[in-house]
Amino acid sequence: MSDGLPSARVTALLHAGLLVSDLARAKAFYESVLGLAPHPKRPDLPYPGEWYDLGGGQQLHLMQLPNPDAGSVRPEHGGRDRHIALAVSDMTALKIQLDAAGVNYTASKSGRAALFCRDPDRNTLEFVEVN
Repeated sequence: MSDGLPSARVTALLHAGLLVSDLARAKAFYESVLGLAPHPKRPDLPYPGEWYDLGGGQQLHLMQLPNPDAGSVRPEHGGRDRHIALAVSDMTALKIQLDAAGVNYTASKSGRAALFCRDPDRNTLEFVEVN
């Protein structure tokens, strides 16, 4: 920093936390539809939840807690809403999985090879194919 203070540079995103209203329903989506496996060492926290390893030291945390935004109007296209982006190895396979589960999705409006969907609690997920 130019003001002479030390710089604590951000170097990675370690986890993203999403609020869910029904943990069993959310787990069914993240595990059955997306194929994520629960992290075995989630600490004993004072609320229900689940952690998933995404690779590279990154995790996704589901937290069954009251949502302060419940009932708010969300944009139709998830790319214009708060979202997290997840890398996938095969976009065609993901589309097949989402179609089979009846999950609606939209293509990125930027022209990138990405798609957006919402989980059962309307949290937005972006998927980008990375080889």
